[in-house]
Amino acid sequence: MIRPIMDKQFFLKQPSVEATAADIATARDLAETLKAHHATCVGMAANMIGERKRIIAVLDEAGNILTMLNPEIVDCKQPYNATEGCLSLPGERETLRYERITVSYQDEAMQVIKRSFKGRVAQAIQHEIDHCNGILI
Repeated sequence: MIRPIMDKQFFLKQPSVEATAADIATARDLAETLKAHHATCVGMAANMIGERKRIIAVLDEAGNILTMLNPEIVDCKQPYNATEGCLSLPGERETLRYERITVSYQDEAMQVIKRSFKGRVAQAIQHEIDHCNGILI
């Protein structure tokens, strides 16, 4: 189900809680909502659809939606300064990002995966994990 985009900063600044198998429907709604906004958005976190769960969805290198539950960056390399926008907030802001990251997360079967990303996908993942931590960029 495509959900409305949350723009209440009070809500978005609250850290999200760990996702469980009971949150798979939220993960699927998040992916559908990202798909509906793919022309203007490359990633979303569950709090952007009103759910304070550690779930993100990003467009991968091939344009497919990759959904991650409980993502954590376990390694990062090559820092750089970036300017980013956000579907939940007007305008753009500067932030520090890393060109290469390794992320540990769970898939929709709750299996733990550890995978490396670079470039635009790495940047989107970092932005969405910030959302999970209540950090607005």
